[in-house]
Amino acid sequence: MRKEYDLKKMKLRPNPYVGRLKQSVTIRLDKDVIEYFKVLSEQTSTPYQTLVNDFLRSCKEQKMTPKTIWKKTG
Repeated sequence: MRKEYDLKKMKLRPNPYVGRLKQSVTIRLDKDVIEYFKVLSEQTSTPYQTLVNDFLRSCKEQKMTPKTIWKKTG
């Protein structure tokens, strides 16, 4: 960095992207689900995490409710 930069004169402003920040989470997904999004990722040149996020966002915006079917054990 150059010595002549004077950072004290910089006008600070709020981060305009603060509402769009991502949160890192750990989630367990079925192997075939991850594989599906990875193949789709290769076809679209989009990171698979972005595709998963976009899909979940679409579900949220459409107010979709998941249908969970619990397997009986024993």
